[in-house]
Amino acid sequence: MPDTRSLRSDARRNYELIVAAAVAEVARSGADASLEKIARDAGVGSATLHRHFPSRQALLEAVFHDRVEGLCAQARELATAAEPARALADWLRALAVHGATARGLAASLLASAREPAPPSSSTCEFMLRDAGGALLRRAQEAGTVRPEVTMDDLLTMVNAVSLATEDGPHAERLVTLAIDGIHPAPAR
Repeated sequence: MPDTRSLRSDARRNYELIVAAAVAEVARSGADASLEKIARDAGVGSATLHRHFPSRQALLEAVFHDRVEGLCAQARELATAAEPARALADWLRALAVHGATARGLAASLLASAREPAPPSSSTCEFMLRDAGGALLRRAQEAGTVRPEVTMDDLLTMVNAVSLATEDGPHAERLVTLAIDGIHPAPAR
């Protein structure tokens, strides 16, 4: 997300108006919200919207940045939990619920994951990979999550559940069921 402090006051105001309009429209219509409607609702022209956000994905990053930062803060809090596997599971469930109820978040992350270039450190995808990766590594070091499980595996699973349900309690239940599959098989 760009540092808006360096923008002229009118440009900063336009940026903030666009983001506010986009937050409202994405909540109503999802990730495929009309960019023209967002520009109209913000009281700016289409060119102004595209000057600030050269792609739909760039706009979605701004829309979801604060929500994703909250999920990352939760991961940092859970990173010191006594039970690493439970901390990871709790965070994955929170991510699934959030993705299912924040219309467009899961679709946005999925679109971001398809980009050929690696995500920059300011993208929602990178932020979630980084925050969740710390929880995953800790659980793997404790031997409570299989070593071949990757953060990409877990984010794909959570996104799939979120996209399939768009219902928080159902998403939480499905992720809980899937989490059983990431633990090591008991010795026979």
